[in-house]
Amino acid sequence: MEETLAPQQNGLKYRLGLFFKPVPLLAYLIGFLACALWELLVGDGLTSILGLPKMPVLFGLLTIFKVLAGVVNLAIKGEAFNWATLVHIPTALIYLFVIYLIPLAVVARATAKPANVLARFLHGFPLIVTALVQLGLMYAVLHIWAGVSDYRLITLKLTLIAVLFTLSLNIINGYMGEFSCSHPGFMAVGAYMSSLFTVGLFTSDKVLGEAVFTFSAAYLSFPLALVFGGAMASLAALIVAIPSFKTRGDYLAIISLAFLFIVKSFFENVQALGGSRGIAGQPDWATLPVIFITVAFGVWTINNFVTSTMGKALNAVRDDETAAEAMTVNTRKTKMSAFLFGAFWAGVAGGLLAHVLRYINPAMFSVQKLAEVLAMVYFGGLNSVYGSIVGAVSISLLGEALRPLEILKWIVIPLLLILVMIYRPTGLIAFKEFDVRQVFGPKEVD
Repeated sequence: MEETLAPQQNGLKYRLGLFFKPVPLLAYLIGFLACALWELLVGDGLTSILGLPKMPVLFGLLTIFKVLAGVVNLAIKGEAFNWATLVHIPTALIYLFVIYLIPLAVVARATAKPANVLARFLHGFPLIVTALVQLGLMYAVLHIWAGVSDYRLITLKLTLIAVLFTLSLNIINGYMGEFSCSHPGFMAVGAYMSSLFTVGLFTSDKVLGEAVFTFSAAYLSFPLALVFGGAMASLAALIVAIPSFKTRGDYLAIISLAFLFIVKSFFENVQALGGSRGIAGQPDWATLPVIFITVAFGVWTINNFVTSTMGKALNAVRDDETAAEAMTVNTRKTKMSAFLFGAFWAGVAGGLLAHVLRYINPAMFSVQKLAEVLAMVYFGGLNSVYGSIVGAVSISLLGEALRPLEILKWIVIPLLLILVMIYRPTGLIAFKEFDVRQVFGPKEVD
């Protein structure tokens, strides 16, 4: 037996596991901070040395797929291609390793011991103190990284919103075990209602008329706008929940899909809300700090919900509703609460999206948006906060990286999802509880 295990224990995967085993989250954050500062210091110079057209804005992946897209497009047209541009693929990979991967590995491992000492020191304080310190460092990393270009900033904002949106759907499709298709509809309600709050009250607009109030601190009302959008989304969720939860099986999927089309059609035909043209001119209040704080609070709230008594009851309903009823679980109340809770956070995500893009129309909340969020949920993993975060970040960044491929993007991503469904039917990280103390605490090394 020992002879059989020895080759496996000496493999690359095993050695990497030992190398990174003592590294806590705090050390990784320090490593990412070092990478961001390193890029600011030498990024432009390295770009010139490698002969890249400009500094890669998405870890070099966008550069690689732009080259591949050029090859494919010219091959389809039968035109000649400048094969010298293929050198940008290895140089982009060199940039990725030199700026990100190698510094991250070296700094994270080198700071593992002091980071563990600091994490143990912070562990003696209330959990909120530990979380705030590490979240503050995380925000500093993201702020510096996104400050390089506006493209990075908008990509980061949309990715954070996707995390919140994906988590809100995982409550229903993962933890509750139903299949809902209405989430883009809830997002649309949140986007329109929060826009109605901010544009209608504080901004003069051709569609919604003159501003009702004008004062310099109007941006302080933005949290109220997000809560209002989320509350209206929850109210709209009752339209789906009341009839569908009296039935069982696939009826929720049918009713929720019908709700999505009804919401889209409603906003297309109500001219008071802009009709198919939508609403523009939302104030620029969805800054990176606001989005980061909202998403962090949303992750914390959703995690507390799914790990609470209500969350355990939700799991019982998912596993066997009849048995849950026999164990005195109020299944109808549990399902209604979870459905409205998920709709609320979808509405908040919609409010953030409206104020990031500063424009919304009904076409933004179509079946394509449903396909995107379902891909994020099932790629990352059901019944897992970890999985939703991984799925949202992975699909968002992959979608941006594949943007140069245009229509081929919607072939690559589905193929990837098919492979995941074959080999990991429940997703990459499914049914794993998000332990906040373990995430922010020190690493225990054997």
